[in-house]
This record gives sequence, C-alpha cells and structure tokens, in this order.
Amino acid sequence: MSFHVIRAADVSPQPWKNGMGVTREIARFPARAGSEDFSWRISVAEVNSASPFSTFPGIDRQIVLLDGEGFHMTLDGSSTHALTTPYAPFAFPGEAQVEVAMAGGATRDFNLMVRRAWGSGSVRVLRESGSHVPDPECVLVYVARGTVTTIDGDLEAGDAWLPDCSPFEMAEGSVVLLALAAAG
Repeated sequence: MSFHVIRAADVSPQPWKNGMGVTREIARFPARAGSEDFSWRISVAEVNSASPFSTFPGIDRQIVLLDGEGFHMTLDGSSTHALTTPYAPFAFPGEAQVEVAMAGGATRDFNLMVRRAWGSGSVRVLRESGSHVPDPECVLVYVARGTVTTIDGDLEAGDAWLPDCSPFEMAEGSVVLLALAAAG
C-alpha cells in the first residue's frame, strides 16, 4: 500500500465548518494544520439542500461540480454563478457570503482552498487519455471519472494521488482534476 494513494473509501465524512453539510477532506498542508492555519486544503463536499456555505476569510476557493445537477450560488447578496456544468472550476473568495439554491437533487463537489497569505492555487481539468506528467506545483491528482494508473497503483473514480514527478496514465473517457498550489 502506498502512502501517496488516498482511496475514496478511506476518507471519513465530517461536518462543514458551519454544520450545514458534509465534507470529506482528502489532503491539507501542513498535514497537522487546523482549520485556521492550513496553507491549502482539498475536499469533496456533499450539498444536499439549499444552505449557506461556510466562510473562510483570507482563503481563495475553487469549486468543481462532480456529480448531480448542481446549484446556483449567490455571492454577497448580488453576484450569481450557476455551478451546473461538471468539471468547470469556479473561483471565489472564501470570505464571501454564499447562498445556494439547488438546480436539482444532491451534488458532490471538489474543493481547493488556498490561504492568500501563503500563495495561490487553481484546479486544472484533464480529459485526454494517455500519459501525463504532473506540473511541479501539482499537489494532488483526483480521479473524477474513469481510471488512472500511477507508479503507486491503479486509481478509480474518487481516489486521489499525492504525486511526485512520476507520470500517470489516464484511461479513455477518464477525467482528472489537478490541484495546483504554489507558495509566494
């Protein structure tokens, strides 16, 4: 078993910071950091009903719809965004007051949070099968759909890999999310 592979089945659910939903934290840096002092954090959240998002002052967030019909986000009472297209990252500030109106049933969403004072982050979506080498700032490879082969073993949808410089192979029809984070 590799310490670089994180299996979906091994990630326990925990309540959102505001208690209004459930998330599964995949990774954070530093590993022993708490909710108030992490540099970056990656999780998969379940949104089951209209509710406010937790606020994270000083944090830049990226959210990606994985499953479900999505939802409509209202930020600070005025700006809106429809998170209804799977695998389309959306960035917003963590201190924004976000209200959600469901477009349908429950959803699952990939989340990258990066502390602004530490650096920056983004989510890049890969859809091309074949061999890929992670960017130097790639901190996590998340299999959103399909299968991926790494030096540490095979991954299925929902699994994640903490990459080194080794390439990985995406099967036809797979979708991978790369979480990128860089200090500075």
